[in-house]
Amino acid sequence: MIALLSIISLLLTALFLSVLIYLIIGWRAVKTPQIKLSGYSTKVTVLIAARNEEEKIHLTIEDILAQDYPKALTEIIIVDDHSTDRTSAIISSYADRGVKLLQLKEDKPLNSYKKKAIAEAIKLSGGDLMVATDADCRMGRQWLSSIVGYFELHNPVMISSPVSYFEEKSLFERMQALEFYSLIATGGAFIGNGHASTCNGANIAYRKDVFYEVGGFKGIDDLASGDDELLLQKVAVTYPGKIGFLKHYEAVVFTHAKPNLKEFMQQRRRWASKSVKYKDKKLWHW
Repeated sequence: MIALLSIISLLLTALFLSVLIYLIIGWRAVKTPQIKLSGYSTKVTVLIAARNEEEKIHLTIEDILAQDYPKALTEIIIVDDHSTDRTSAIISSYADRGVKLLQLKEDKPLNSYKKKAIAEAIKLSGGDLMVATDADCRMGRQWLSSIVGYFELHNPVMISSPVSYFEEKSLFERMQALEFYSLIATGGAFIGNGHASTCNGANIAYRKDVFYEVGGFKGIDDLASGDDELLLQKVAVTYPGKIGFLKHYEAVVFTHAKPNLKEFMQQRRRWASKSVKYKDKKLWHW
């Protein structure tokens, strides 16, 4: 029995070390890239799906409006996903500054209103590159220009960029931040190894034509989550090696950790719901 336990322990240790080495190799393979600093030509559509975000959405909008990317090449579409607070009114107040409000009105229940919101925004968009973020995120002035600069110089069809927690106020939030950093780094490492598998929908970009080429959210629209990494995996099947991870500080967006265990668990259950599609061979052709 002792010998068996020793063998199991050695195998588990070997497995852990193998995974760790794999992730280290992948993370090191993702270099901080050169990015184009001027002469941009890509029309960008910033996509945001918002529901009951009256406390923070004005900050996100102000950050996007403050971007140093050319205004003539920037379109902002925010979809109000059945908010019951002042979210819609706040978005509308920015209409004279070019922010477009789309009201999502669905009579029948859906498992993922967010995917529907994003799909409707893409349908109305005039951009060639869709850049998606969340309604409670903050970003620096060079966020868009760093993404487009990378896109125009390296020609990926989809870009996963970093997301970070900030303004942590408690030990629980700091613990979440450490876990979250590891998830983001793992996603980057897998992309570095040529096996794109995970990303975060608060900071992704993809070509509009590629979104439609892979069928958009068809096949994953029955899940509450998955507008990010399940779409990433669909794109990876059609365009292997054409997904990039933008390891650059200017490309980071910042968001808040969950304030309590209940909200944290709700978030993780939502994320876990998409795992049922990871081995769907009809979807991924594996």
